[in-house]
Amino acid sequence: MSRPLKIGIIAGEASGDLLGAGLIEAIRARVPEARFEGIGGPRMQALGCESLYPMERLSVMGLIEPLRHLPGLLAMRRALLRHFLASPPDVFVGIDAPDFNLALERRLKAAGIPTVHYVSPSVWAWRRYRVRKIGRSLDRMLTLFPFEADFYSEHQVPVTFVGHPLADLIPMRTDTAAARRQLGLPEEGPLVALLPGSRMGEVGRLAGPFIEAARWCRAQRDNIRFAAAFANASTRKLFEEALQGQEGAPDIRLLDGQARVLMAAADAVLVASGTATLEAMLIKRPMVVAYRMAPLGYRLARMLVKLPWYSLPNLLAGERLVPEFIQDEATGEALGAALLRCLEDQPGREAVLKRFAEIHARLRGGASARAAAAVLEVAGR
Repeated sequence: MSRPLKIGIIAGEASGDLLGAGLIEAIRARVPEARFEGIGGPRMQALGCESLYPMERLSVMGLIEPLRHLPGLLAMRRALLRHFLASPPDVFVGIDAPDFNLALERRLKAAGIPTVHYVSPSVWAWRRYRVRKIGRSLDRMLTLFPFEADFYSEHQVPVTFVGHPLADLIPMRTDTAAARRQLGLPEEGPLVALLPGSRMGEVGRLAGPFIEAARWCRAQRDNIRFAAAFANASTRKLFEEALQGQEGAPDIRLLDGQARVLMAAADAVLVASGTATLEAMLIKRPMVVAYRMAPLGYRLARMLVKLPWYSLPNLLAGERLVPEFIQDEATGEALGAALLRCLEDQPGREAVLKRFAEIHARLRGGASARAAAAVLEVAGR
């Protein structure tokens, strides 16, 4: 009798835990006796993944924080390498966390263990030379977006486009009236959602322009209402302080969490560039995208990043589908004028929403099941 399929798997943060849990469920649907071990969060552990270290030890972000933890991270990676070399899995899957996982994958592949990386690093956007090293580290890259798969194919790296789990999770149509009732908001009249980001730095730089945009829009049309959603108490407090400090600011309803429900309730969304732009697109809401960075970071980004657009809807569409305002362009009046066009230009609005639906359909189709099929193929199953 053959031994059960053994899969090494490492996820580095909450989003990876979610992807990992979906992958584990989809593999178990095809190979019920499969075993999983490595690093996973609560969702993966609930499905039977043995986590050899707490996932929180990998969840360090920014430039300085990972440096403080570097000795511990390197020691943990060496220990995991020894573990997997001593007890080889049939396949190893690194989920995101590229700085940690790709180096581990490279050593495991060199030792003859098949490797898969799930979620591409932004190599298509900057430091493209990394693709050669990535190609030497894995037997298959699994991408969430089709343009990423095209990039790897061009560089002869084995790749499978699996789609985005959010596209499976979010329905093709959303009920605006039901979302407004859920939030206790009036069902009639235009509503704009403000989503200034999930990190303190983002909110600190965008709160002022977002509030000024709301003030500008209200001056043009006094029936527009505004609501803002926040990832945590700290970002909400930062926004509240900016709101109190801005003279003539309109009333803005502040919500804890519930960003996705707020997007569904809104007629238009003013949003910081990031995953929230993907959610707004999948919910089919016209949006205005803004981003501001620290000045030094922006100067470096301009030198390193080679992209015509930076928001996910535009990258996925291959055209400027939604307006983008970066750095000094992100003024209250510019953002407000673009929001007003989202609300008032009905033909333009309908054309954008049609493209959003087409992209949603392309990203949809069982991402976890596709990822599972690719992992099992690499494992020889």
